[in-house]
Amino acid sequence: MEGEAMDDELPPPMPADLPVGSGTLDELAGPLEDGQDDPAAGIDYRRAARALENLLLGGERTLKRRDVAQGVGLSLFSARKLWRALGMPNFTDDDLAFTAEDLEHLKIMPKLVREGVLTEDAAISVTRAIGQMTDRMVVWQVEALVEDMVVTHGISDAEARVRLVAELPRLIEPLEEMLVYSWRRQLSAGVQRLAVRAKQGLEASEEGRTGGEDDAPLPLARSVGFADLVSYTSLSRRMNEKTLARLVQTFENKCAEVISVGGGRLVKTVGDEVLYIAETPTAGAEIALALSREIAADERLPEGRVAMVWGRVLSRLGDIYGPTVNLAARLTAIAAPGQVLVDDLTAGVLGDDPRFVLTPLEVQNVRGFGEVRPVALGRGEGTGIVLD
Repeated sequence: MEGEAMDDELPPPMPADLPVGSGTLDELAGPLEDGQDDPAAGIDYRRAARALENLLLGGERTLKRRDVAQGVGLSLFSARKLWRALGMPNFTDDDLAFTAEDLEHLKIMPKLVREGVLTEDAAISVTRAIGQMTDRMVVWQVEALVEDMVVTHGISDAEARVRLVAELPRLIEPLEEMLVYSWRRQLSAGVQRLAVRAKQGLEASEEGRTGGEDDAPLPLARSVGFADLVSYTSLSRRMNEKTLARLVQTFENKCAEVISVGGGRLVKTVGDEVLYIAETPTAGAEIALALSREIAADERLPEGRVAMVWGRVLSRLGDIYGPTVNLAARLTAIAAPGQVLVDDLTAGVLGDDPRFVLTPLEVQNVRGFGEVRPVALGRGEGTGIVLD
């Protein structure tokens, strides 16, 4: 994979792996108080960690980075870029850092490039997507397992992390199987959303448009919605860490469920805010109303506000971009607590649907868009999205 972009375009190296057998796990567990039972009694932490690593990596680390580069058929520079695209740490020339299984798996992307299936840029981008998504997934899963151990067994966070090392081997196979299954289902759904139905969405988006809109050149027609929590910043200052974590988790779980049941996709969550997309204006509107309703019904959450805009977007790196996204964010910021807002164009598309009630509001000056007339979206006929 020669001729790649400069190293400056790659993510910074991650910290090196913690050395196995260095006492790190013992230090993490901390000393036991007098009379305290060790929840992981009988576990040799260092041996368990080494066994877990061998299980996950497929054997002992016996290869240096030059061995891997030569085996893959790449220069050390290109092999290192591929490794870093996966989000992995740097190693020196003297480190025995890789296994024979590493070597076999790292041949996959260069082979696709040599066969002309992918360009070098595409191979690095796809590899980076895998690395970033699996890194976030692993952190999420580990934290969920640790939290469950703390609650279930009444042990400390540090003790749970040590215990997890011994518990993980029995979970690897089912988690891996679920990951592959989910990826295949998501790929199938993604191909339908982003390829098969893309033209249909663009044709449907023509209603009420002149072709001169700022988002006209963008390739995908989508409903873009935001939901956030009112007074989150001031609340977070008054909450302890665990209470704030529970609030954020409740909000994210509630929103993810509504968006999924409504046929949309959760693009990302940032603290007190979620961003979602849906393929049609009606689906986006139903999700927006359901989000507002469910947030209001949950006594654990402060009031919420929601906005949705039907328009065109650019999808890159798992995120979405364009004026439609920006307008939806601006409308969310000016929405009153418990209110759902759409813009004039979206209201025009939804206007004849008896499921929705649309109430034009006073024109407001919206940053980056000038004068915009927000329209309040309410429930008309029907029950909307129903959660089991």
